[in-house]
Amino acid sequence: MPHPARRLRRTLAAAVAASAVALGLAVQPAQAADPLDYVALGDSYSAGSGVSPTDFSSPLCLRSQVNYPKVIAGRTGARLTDVTCGAAQTKHFTQAQYPLVPPQVNAVTADTDLITLTIGGNDNSTFIGALLACGSAGVVTGGYGNPCETLHGSRFTDAVDESTYPALKSALAAVRAKAPNARIAVLGYPWITPATFDPSCFSKLPIARGDIPYLRNLQGHLNDTIARAARESGAVYVDFAQASEGHDACKPAGTRWIEPVLGGNSLVPVHPNALGESRMADRTMAVLGLG
Repeated sequence: MPHPARRLRRTLAAAVAASAVALGLAVQPAQAADPLDYVALGDSYSAGSGVSPTDFSSPLCLRSQVNYPKVIAGRTGARLTDVTCGAAQTKHFTQAQYPLVPPQVNAVTADTDLITLTIGGNDNSTFIGALLACGSAGVVTGGYGNPCETLHGSRFTDAVDESTYPALKSALAAVRAKAPNARIAVLGYPWITPATFDPSCFSKLPIARGDIPYLRNLQGHLNDTIARAARESGAVYVDFAQASEGHDACKPAGTRWIEPVLGGNSLVPVHPNALGESRMADRTMAVLGLG
């Protein structure tokens, strides 16, 4: 039988050895997780059109180097394939937009982990058509009344219901078919107009007093339609109704997320600036739980 002192030494030696092994295992560097395969789709709000510096990899698309997809990829280390393109409509998910700009879903594969997009505002010329119509009407009346609503009534919202909604469902189905296991985040559009008429804004956004709520309701209706299509397609909807309140095109530089029609700091008016793109990234990451 071993001497008690010798037995104690052996026990201590074994304990030290076991501790060393355990410590060695504990300090081994953890294997880094594979970066997300991230594909960014969508229109000029996704592309960051007009925000410097420009990404010249696809000049026709007016894509920015600091659009919200690139901000998200930079913060998460994701492998980004960015095929966002200014003026894209839902049909351009499955059809070529320009000769050298193929259908956007071509970038999506079965290995794609994350997809983000904004789309729908260009269908039926919803944004541009309504802004041009209401802006010209507002100039004629000097900012009084609701001439745009009087002239166009439910024309724009009817087109959203009858045409944009089924087009959104079809586009999202095409995306899901290419990447059945991906997380898909569909972003709404941040507010362009304030909730109420601001007389000091008329020189920057020449919309008549009564047509500010008319345009605001149109944008809210479009966003609600996008949200419905997203949820029915198994996608996550990123809502900006509260987050973008008080950051519309009438606010001063440094506060606004959207540039005004006149007197703004972008070559592409009524679109997000760099701050807006960054805040869109913030909100999307928060909704998706991305660190």
